[in-house]
Amino acid sequence: MNYYKIKLAGLERRLPLCPLTEDLYIGAFVTFGDPELTTACAEELLKLAPEYDYILTAEAKGIPIAHEMSRLAGNRRYFLARKSPKLYMTGVFEVYVRSITTARMQKLYLDQADADLMKGKRILIVDDVVSTGESLTSLEQLTAQAGGEVCGRMCILAEGDAAKRDDITFLGKLPMFDKDGNPLE
Repeated sequence: MNYYKIKLAGLERRLPLCPLTEDLYIGAFVTFGDPELTTACAEELLKLAPEYDYILTAEAKGIPIAHEMSRLAGNRRYFLARKSPKLYMTGVFEVYVRSITTARMQKLYLDQADADLMKGKRILIVDDVVSTGESLTSLEQLTAQAGGEVCGRMCILAEGDAAKRDDITFLGKLPMFDKDGNPLE
C-alpha cells in the first residue's frame, strides 16, 4: 500500500492511499481516534475563524473537529446534520448530498429544534476534508432553510481543486493521486 506523508498543525501523519476509481486515488484522512491531531487542528482553525454563533458539520467525519473547536471555544454548542432522521428530532429539514467517498446519493437532516436556534445566527460550516464541495453546499442549504447566515467555511484539508477555492479556510492541501501513488497537480 502507498502512503502520503503530511504535516498539519506541527504533527506528521501517513495517509493510506485508497482507490476512488481504477486510476484515481485519495489520501484517507481520518481524525477519529487521533485526539492529538484533532486538538492541534482545532486550535489552528480557531485562530483563523471568523466571528460566529454556532458551528454546523455533517455526520460523521466532521464531528471530531467541530466538537473540539466548540470545546476549545468555551464549550459552545454546535449542530450536526445527520445522515438519517432520529426519533428525538422534533421535525426535520433535509437536503441531498453526493460525497466523492460515498457510492450513492445521501440525504442530510437537521433537527427543527436546532434550526430554531440557528435562525438569524452566524453559522460557521466545518468539515474535515473538502474535495468537490458537495457537502459544504448541502450544509449551506440547510443553514439557509433554518434562516441562519453562513459566515465562513473551514476544513482541515482542501483536496484537489478545492485548494484553489478562495471561500474556504483550510490548514493544508491534499493532492489526489494516480494509481502509482504520484500526486496529481
